[in-house]
Amino acid sequence: MARFLIVEARFYGQLNDMLITGAKAAIEGAGHESEVITVPGALEVPGAIALAAESGQYDGFVAIGVVIRGETYHFEIVAGESARAIMALTMDGIPIGNGILTTENEEQALVRADPTQKNKGGEAAQAAIRMLELQQTFAA
Repeated sequence: MARFLIVEARFYGQLNDMLITGAKAAIEGAGHESEVITVPGALEVPGAIALAAESGQYDGFVAIGVVIRGETYHFEIVAGESARAIMALTMDGIPIGNGILTTENEEQALVRADPTQKNKGGEAAQAAIRMLELQQTFAA
């Protein structure tokens, strides 16, 4: 049994709750354990994952959050830099599923977050589980 840390950028509470529900269901359905921590925003998610990975307490990670396009360039910075940093950690061998939604509006985010619709939280957890399996395969 593996331990997964779900790192949540808590901004859109209802949407995050759905993403976390989907992620937890996928992790538990695969016979693993999960824990959730909250950080201020999507830019802090990779930093929290890096710190937690160094602790050795977790086998894999799921990044959760919602970034919705607004009227300023901030969307591009947050969406791009959080994804870039998560990818950098993945390239360093940390099993991560990226469930940070980047959408044009709240309606798109709702469809993607809802476990009964697109279930992107569950998909991110499945990706993290698969990456952990690959890590274990190549370590053998």
